[in-house]
Amino acid sequence: MTGQVAIVTGASSGIGQATAVRLHRAGFTVYAGARRVDRMAGLAELGVVAAELDVTDDASMVAFAERVITERGRIDVLVNNAGYGSYGAVEDVPLEEGRRQFEVNLFGMARMIQLVTPSMRAARSGRIVNISSIGGHFYEALGAWYHASKFAVEGFSDSLRLELHEFGIEVIIVEPGSIRTEWGGGAYDSAEKYSGTTAYAPQVKAMKVLYAHADQRGTEPSVIAETIVEATTARRPKIRYAAPFSAKAIIAAVTLIPDRILDAGLRTVMSRFRH
Repeated sequence: MTGQVAIVTGASSGIGQATAVRLHRAGFTVYAGARRVDRMAGLAELGVVAAELDVTDDASMVAFAERVITERGRIDVLVNNAGYGSYGAVEDVPLEEGRRQFEVNLFGMARMIQLVTPSMRAARSGRIVNISSIGGHFYEALGAWYHASKFAVEGFSDSLRLELHEFGIEVIIVEPGSIRTEWGGGAYDSAEKYSGTTAYAPQVKAMKVLYAHADQRGTEPSVIAETIVEATTARRPKIRYAAPFSAKAIIAAVTLIPDRILDAGLRTVMSRFRH
């Protein structure tokens, strides 16, 4: 991969940080972007270029992409990892927060793609890796905005893949399952903030216990990072990568199970943690 240039967004922690490290080890020149630049000091020490990037700020995204082109003359890989989980009952969550969820998880991703595509198209090569989630295949109480954003990432990526194919640009979707990152805590804090004292408080309580169990069984971010490296280096990458194995099993199951049965199962799981 000598000479190849990769951008990783949301690289200050978790999957993004682990991905920047693995891509650097694989021989890429890596530009890691995040709002919390101080938390990328370790990446900088390894030789990764760490810079401020806010995917809700157009000027920040433009400056970041232009810097990479100016300094390296090319962009071979874009890993759209920046994102978060906004949880809370639809009745309680302000529409402004719902819009912000889409601004980060979908529109920030789309803008970064707009900025790197001309370079990739001119080179007639490149790979765009969009980090979705198993949450782009199923749903859960209190997660309407988050799941809607990930369903959108899936559909957006599928359409993008078709329109960029003739230019030699691959579009790859990575769907993580339960991973040990800051994501779960942020999702619960959001649910507590908006619905912790409303009629949906029992559901928030159940979510806290359920997510604590999931975090204990979660997979290390390095597993997803290795999957992303595979997707960026394979001669003929898959369209979708789900990891770890449990993520593949969940996606397969929800594809086969009728909606009403899935609804009943999800309600049963939540009810077990309500008291």
